[in-house]
Amino acid sequence: MAEDIPQWLDSIGLGQYAPAFADNGIDIEALPHLRDEDFERLGVPLGHMRRLQAAIKTLSVDDPPTRPAAPPGKEPEPRPAEAERRQLTVMFVDLVGSTALSQQLDPEDLREVMRRYQDAVAGAITRYEGYVAKFLGDGVLAYFGWPQAYEDQAERAVRAGLDTIDAVSALEPPGDIALNARIGVATGQVVVGDLVGDAGREAGAVTGETPNLAARLQQLADPDQVIIGATTHRLLGQAFELADLGQHDLKGFPEPVPAWRVVGKGQVESRFDASHGVALTRLIGRDQEIALLLERWQRAKDGEGQVVLLSGEAGIGKSRILQTFRESLAGESYMRLRYQCAPYYSNSALHPVIKQLEYACGYATDDPAEVKLDKMETLLAPSTDDLKGSMPFFAAILSIPFEQRYGPLRLTPQQQKERTLEALIEQLLKLSVSQPVMFLFEDAHWSDPTTQELLGQVVERVQDARILMVLTHRPEYLPAWRGHSHITALALNRLSHGQCSEIVDQLAGSKVLPGEVLTQIVEKTDGVPLFVEELTKAVLESGLLVERARDYELVGSLPPLAIPATLQDSLMARLDRLGAVKEIAQIGAVIGREFSYALISAIAPLRKDQLDAALNQLVSSELVFRRGVPRKALYIFKHALVQDAAYASLLRSRRQQLHARIAATLKNQTDVEPELLAHHYTEAGTNEEALAYWQQAGEHATQRSANAEAVSHLKRALTLLEGMPASQARDEREFKLLITLGPALMDSLGWADIRVRQTYERAQALCQQWNRPKDM
Repeated sequence: MAEDIPQWLDSIGLGQYAPAFADNGIDIEALPHLRDEDFERLGVPLGHMRRLQAAIKTLSVDDPPTRPAAPPGKEPEPRPAEAERRQLTVMFVDLVGSTALSQQLDPEDLREVMRRYQDAVAGAITRYEGYVAKFLGDGVLAYFGWPQAYEDQAERAVRAGLDTIDAVSALEPPGDIALNARIGVATGQVVVGDLVGDAGREAGAVTGETPNLAARLQQLADPDQVIIGATTHRLLGQAFELADLGQHDLKGFPEPVPAWRVVGKGQVESRFDASHGVALTRLIGRDQEIALLLERWQRAKDGEGQVVLLSGEAGIGKSRILQTFRESLAGESYMRLRYQCAPYYSNSALHPVIKQLEYACGYATDDPAEVKLDKMETLLAPSTDDLKGSMPFFAAILSIPFEQRYGPLRLTPQQQKERTLEALIEQLLKLSVSQPVMFLFEDAHWSDPTTQELLGQVVERVQDARILMVLTHRPEYLPAWRGHSHITALALNRLSHGQCSEIVDQLAGSKVLPGEVLTQIVEKTDGVPLFVEELTKAVLESGLLVERARDYELVGSLPPLAIPATLQDSLMARLDRLGAVKEIAQIGAVIGREFSYALISAIAPLRKDQLDAALNQLVSSELVFRRGVPRKALYIFKHALVQDAAYASLLRSRRQQLHARIAATLKNQTDVEPELLAHHYTEAGTNEEALAYWQQAGEHATQRSANAEAVSHLKRALTLLEGMPASQARDEREFKLLITLGPALMDSLGWADIRVRQTYERAQALCQQWNRPKDM
């Protein structure tokens, strides 16, 4: 199909590149696989490169694969070995008016239209690393979050939906026909994996209500609309402009379902602004970091340019510190430049620069090219000595046609890139002459190679300028330009228990949380501020608590706190990056927050050398710590919530199998606490053994006067006993548990407490059934 290339290039106004494409043997099938560096070798400047890439998105090939290829430069993710539980964002796409289309077109033409439609949808989905699960005639079902989870998969799904609408609308079928899509997006808990039945095997099947909700939401949509559900809405924050559609009665759902229409992308500068908005709590525990930034800012204002590399894990508070730092400078006069990287643009040259320029220029979606150039001239005029000479380079990276106003750039791709970087740096330096500049660059670990090249040059040239450059990144990213006197590396550590308690108190407002709730929040979140905030909000919204005059009270007993929806994707993404080693993390999670080499080696279905390699990878990933030497070590999950996520991803049946194997292994060991055996037998569903060990644990605790622990263990035993058939033997076991529980309760609560009296009254009632003495 190489002969189609000249015609296609002519149709998009770039016919001058036809000889270069022909000389390099590039045909239509090769186009979707071209990268930025390939276009550079072909002599395509940046602006034309972007126009080509936009046009390529709408192309199809004669024989599309049944599964879309992975995005350029990314290997397909391996599918999980077995079904899993996880939070998934599901997108359902429908082609509007397909029945009418079949009546208007010849079957062959219709086949071609459907192929191009499916290619356009698949291209948009895979661009954001989604998974095309099914082509259903004129419908497409896609998952975001499987087989690989991403911390922003709801946002990816909506972006893919908007791109899908643009791509489908751009298709031109035969005749005077317009194509439109409508889309539903929903997020929720599912079981995903191969489904095997009498009709055959369905790979990647999903069970749960989320796919049904996505399909029903799609039916609410008008042509060229994306409709989302409540959980997706919560996860998006302010990343998009949304219109509330109210409550809707949907088939198959007993209660009315809220829905929102995606109007467009939100006008926010950063991921932090999108997810947090303006309602922020007071920053806690970062006074030293803020003081350091203020000191470096003073140096920069005095003409000693500074660079601060602010590193820390996800959720540790990097962007929050920058927010507070900026707020502390209220009233000062300075220029702020803010750049934001995104994971799905890590191979798009200068993407953070492009987004910052578009935001600073104040572009509207429907601005024509001439208006965009006018706005850019207004923005750049104060910071450049040669506006006419610089404008083509800025316009080119934003893919704005400029040749008619400024003339063409007659440069090689390499020359154009060098001149573009120089123009960006000159603009920055010129800005710093009139006023200090705060250059904030967030999530540098996702920056593209060209942007990293630009950053390296900026770092070298800010030393003598009034510029403070702050780059945030995660620990795995190692900047190449460290070690200079004007560069400061600042690593953020986790907060203390006391600082975490302060955050909880802030969110609770004038109310005070019960001590056991506060303890569980602090222990589970391990000093990560984002985890503390989200888990506290989840508890306050969960219905576990009731408000009183001055505090909160628990409704019943406190169950283990579930992972908030806002954290599930991020935690699962960390686990999915482990690949096959994730199974060892899951087995470790079933054992507990801590697990020994001896125990996991007895449970895991791996040879010793394979297990050693898997555990080494877990340690190097920093998901677990190792204490002691290999094969005699104790392993500890870095975060309790990571352990919870690994545990929750297992099917209930698989968890029970593992708990049973762990209990059987521990039973043969000496000095094992009975409550540990009781826990594993309980989770394995082996209630008889579990009850016996809870009773034993309660008796041991009473012998040590550990009354609170005794009460907890004995109540667990009584709860299990309630599910057993009525019999005299059952009543005798209950009586024995009650006469052990009574004294422990009385020592803890006093005789006046109703729970103590109820315990003794129940024991006496059992006595009366058997004509036993009432004295206890």
